Amino acid sequence: MEKITTQRLAALKRQQIPIVALTAYDYPTAALVDAAGVDVVLVGDSLANVILGYENTLPVTVEEMLAALRAVRRGVRWALLVADLPFGCCHPGPSSRTVETSIAFLKAGAEAVKLEGGRSRCGLVQSLADAAVPVLGHIGLTPQSVHAMGGYRVQGKTAKDAEALLEDALALEEAGAFALVLEGIPREVATRITGRLAIPTIGIGAGENCDGQILVLADLLGLTVPPPPEGPSAIEGRKPRFVREYLNLRRLILEAVERYAADVRAGSFPSAAETYRLSEAEAAPATAKSQA
Repeated sequence: MEKITTQRLAALKRQQIPIVALTAYDYPTAALVDAAGVDVVLVGDSLANVILGYENTLPVTVEEMLAALRAVRRGVRWALLVADLPFGCCHPGPSSRTVETSIAFLKAGAEAVKLEGGRSRCGLVQSLADAAVPVLGHIGLTPQSVHAMGGYRVQGKTAKDAEALLEDALALEEAGAFALVLEGIPREVATRITGRLAIPTIGIGAGENCDGQILVLADLLGLTVPPPPEGPSAIEGRKPRFVREYLNLRRLILEAVERYAADVRAGSFPSAAETYRLSEAEAAPATAKSQA
């Protein structure tokens, strides 16, 4: 296998070989995703709602992201490892805060960082490029702007908004981003942006004509659990249109735990084969003492 770098991603675009990207948040799943041949592993701020149980991505902290990043780093050998800059790291103010956080991510094992936003983030992208920090941009539906957007809504649906997204993409490329995530935009808009950029585009809910695709691993595995208090019926939940569920791991886990609980309550677990025993020589004195 060839180690994936930002330069290798650029080559994949030129060769028209689709880029495969997935999220990971811990060591075992990161190792599996990497072994499966994924090109990009993203420690996403989706850690917040997928793993930590927050309502959205906004509450996740730098410290929480760093803990997940270090675990994923131990499992990834071949893929390009990217880490999301959490909400609050890229807001107006000294760019040194963004650079310092990004450097901390690289010291923890990331090979690039991802930040959300268009032209307003170009100064930060340039500062990071000057600090030798590779940047993956992210435009369209940006989850960290959920309140400003009024919810998780498809972006770029009008000619004016589509043109603004193209301008964002071109500006981020000019500022030094090595690739862009295009999320929640019409396929026609994503196709136009992809055709205009020299850098790769990675789509999520942006149609089939991006240079690559990314999904949240929990969605792919059918493991996304909506938050309480809706109760057990919420386990089935709703998934976005663009998610293809390749495995219903949620159901498999529920069935396995239910079987385990039933075996414990029935007294059939652990069995004799699953129990440690004293040797006959050691057991005889212990039995004699208990009878005395």
